[in-house]
Amino acid sequence: MTNLIVELSKFAFIILIALYTLSSFSVLKKKNPGEMKYGWKLQNLLMFFFHLLAYVVLYLQTEQVKILVFYLFQLFLLQAVLVFSGVIYPKINRLVLNNMCLLLAIGFIMLTRLSYDRAVRQFQIAAVSLVIAMVIPMLIRKCAFLQELPWVYGVAGLLLLTAVAIFGESSYGAKLSLKIMGFAFQPSEFVKISFVFFAAARLSKSTTFKNVALTTVMAGLHVIVLVLSRDLGGALLFFVTYLVMLYVATRNPLYFLSGLGAGSVAACIGYRLFSHVRVRVMAWSDPFRYIDNEGYQITQSLFAIGTGGWFGMGLNQGTPNKIPVVEEDFMFSAIAEEFGGIFSICLILICVSCFIMFVNIAMQIKNSFYKYTALGLGTLYGFQVFLTIGGAIKFIPSTGVTLPLVSSGGSSMIATIAMFSIIQGMYLLKEDEDLRIEKERRQNAKARTKKAGGRKKTKAKERS
Repeated sequence: MTNLIVELSKFAFIILIALYTLSSFSVLKKKNPGEMKYGWKLQNLLMFFFHLLAYVVLYLQTEQVKILVFYLFQLFLLQAVLVFSGVIYPKINRLVLNNMCLLLAIGFIMLTRLSYDRAVRQFQIAAVSLVIAMVIPMLIRKCAFLQELPWVYGVAGLLLLTAVAIFGESSYGAKLSLKIMGFAFQPSEFVKISFVFFAAARLSKSTTFKNVALTTVMAGLHVIVLVLSRDLGGALLFFVTYLVMLYVATRNPLYFLSGLGAGSVAACIGYRLFSHVRVRVMAWSDPFRYIDNEGYQITQSLFAIGTGGWFGMGLNQGTPNKIPVVEEDFMFSAIAEEFGGIFSICLILICVSCFIMFVNIAMQIKNSFYKYTALGLGTLYGFQVFLTIGGAIKFIPSTGVTLPLVSSGGSSMIATIAMFSIIQGMYLLKEDEDLRIEKERRQNAKARTKKAGGRKKTKAKERS
């Protein structure tokens, strides 16, 4: 009976995620508030049914009661996030909120299947992060002085990255984390946010050559320190994000082309200087030639994706643990193996819908600082998803970055939830702008009507 349920659940998962993905794009076309509200409720229903079914399957296969208890804790957390977010911020962007909760649920499910202890730790970090994140939209809304502190963001971020380069612990050839009182964290995940704030604050003030040059020097220092720490995935994220923000702010293609040229030269130098970069490129170019050593990780990833096919092996039926560091760098491969290619494509589309919404919010905001901040955070998110999935499917060399909200990683989880909350704050600011503009329009229309009425009365008196 259990085998039958597991086999049928594969198709149920695909149907649920496909319907959710369809609603993520179709609801954006709807203008009627009632239809949109129905769409958000449908998304929540699909998400919770998917979540429940996954843990029923895991329980039937493991017969461990702790799986069901853990599910109940997750259910309470996700439901609380949806309810309290709607109560505290009635005009919050529901698509961003729903997508965040779904990605968290998928991450919890896969981590429970791969490593129960890691899943519990991820849940604890997510719970604390979500509670703290509740106040971030309000801070973004109220603290107008945030755009006045560019050098505070820049210097603080640079000092943190320098501390990692000097005192950080090495992991797979790169210095990524600091350990303080037994607690390890990855500062670059938080510096990503401060870096975007720095670039947005500087570029919103002026786009003169002098200002752009100073901003670029500070941005370049961030990237150089990351390269010296051998965190080349992080360096690439910072570089691309700044390049996009610079181009949008200045609309000068020369800056963009110069950046691409400088980046290409830096990539060649990095390939020559760092042996682990050469190893990753070698493993990417011909992984099956080096399957016993350098290419083992990527070949196992490709085997997992190929084994899953379109419909997947079924939850807890594959062998994703054969992929080294699967919980962090290759979570997409584990999902593709057990949930299938169709599910994985839908997951990519859900991430794309997040990116589209981030950029859409950025383009609608009038204030330049908030516009560039939303754009920078959207670029960070979208490019990180691209790097993670691209590395897993051998489209690009593996960069060692995580799939946001899905992969294991405390610092990444905290920073990503903070990014989503900041975006929500930007969305509320946009709504405030729209209300203010609408109010001014109505006042002006009322004044014009009153003035026209006064003229008519004057003319009537003159005639009489």
